[in-house]
Amino acid sequence: MSDASIQAEAIATARPSFAELVAASFKIGCLGFGGPAGQIALMHRIFVDEKKWIDEPRYLHALNYCMLLPGPEAQQLATYVGWLLHGVRGGLVAGALFVLPGALVVFGLSWLYVLHAQTPLVAALLYGVKAAVLAFVVEALVKVGKRALKTRLDLWIAGLAFIALYLFGVPFPLVVIGAGVFGLVRARSAPILTPMAGIDKASARGALSAAAIWGVLWLAPLAIAFVVLGRGHVLTDVGILFSELAVVTFGGAYAVLAYLQQQAVDAHGWLSAGQMIDGLGLAETTPGPLILVNQFVAFLAGWQAQGGSFGLAVACAAMASWCTFAPSYLWIFAGAPYAERLRQNRFAAGALAGITAAVLGVIANLALWFGLHVIFARDLAFATPWGRTIAAPEFASFEPLAALIALGAAIALMRFKANVLLVILASALAGLVRLVVL
Repeated sequence: MSDASIQAEAIATARPSFAELVAASFKIGCLGFGGPAGQIALMHRIFVDEKKWIDEPRYLHALNYCMLLPGPEAQQLATYVGWLLHGVRGGLVAGALFVLPGALVVFGLSWLYVLHAQTPLVAALLYGVKAAVLAFVVEALVKVGKRALKTRLDLWIAGLAFIALYLFGVPFPLVVIGAGVFGLVRARSAPILTPMAGIDKASARGALSAAAIWGVLWLAPLAIAFVVLGRGHVLTDVGILFSELAVVTFGGAYAVLAYLQQQAVDAHGWLSAGQMIDGLGLAETTPGPLILVNQFVAFLAGWQAQGGSFGLAVACAAMASWCTFAPSYLWIFAGAPYAERLRQNRFAAGALAGITAAVLGVIANLALWFGLHVIFARDLAFATPWGRTIAAPEFASFEPLAALIALGAAIALMRFKANVLLVILASALAGLVRLVVL
């Protein structure tokens, strides 16, 4: 099936003009609150229900393909739909406008944060936001658990992933790769799926060209930083880390945060655990993908590095954003012609199932890490016989107010399906109690 026939199949009733696609994409970028689920639902309402630019089967097919990819699936879905409707330029605009409004807001919040986070009023508000973030992570853990735990073997994979991360400090990419390989092996005994249609030579050449072009564009800023500034410079390190994250971020933002925490907080020391949680809280309040927290982390890396400055912070934030979102264009423009084959491939499905189960263990480890730094003021360090230092709570430093806010936020989210922004606002206001207590 050629690119042209795929795009023709996507159009249900009326092909939008390019200007109409730009306007709709900008609207989605400004209104895309509530994480991937809310953003995917918003795109469905606008592209499928209201505009009728794409039909339901093709939209779901695009979503299934994006779920197989590393990176922000909602942004990739916007890019895919834009590509279906107006080719490469449609994909470029739809993907960029999905991210740009939220990225500008996160940039502004990052700047305000480094200037005013230590004032008592702001610190109290952020105290409540941190507690809400813990509730978001727990909610993600429950949602992923319902999707991932289909068999007892899936539970074992999740448990082993948690143990590998928490007890042995295995790097996140190795956990993902191991789970994927196990899923591939398990898929050998799975039934063969529907025979797959072939891909014509024109589509194959187009995919290879797109992969080459976007591979170069993606890595060019990192290569320039490496040549000009050297391997040890913070801007180069930011580019390397977020390029690595771009290829292992299966399972959504909460899964990749575990690796981001390992590297940005523990390995590089770019920011503290509390600042990391603050950044996630700020990203939760903005439109666009939650993975915009990468921009916050990089901004602080440039601001707080030796010799750091506003200019370096901006450069680091831009590098992180580029290395996070540019790869999505590579996956979509190069892979879309093969999407049907990949979706029907039992080995791809098996690898994804293994990774999804492991992601549950990854998020459980993240929830534990967040809990230690939110509802306890201090933690204890225990050395293991195999050389790993494990963090545990210091119960004397228990923070009852943070625990109550987190519990209330979790109930509001999971029991009453409350609006995310309202939960964050209420939690921030509840954090003001800390001013009275202290």
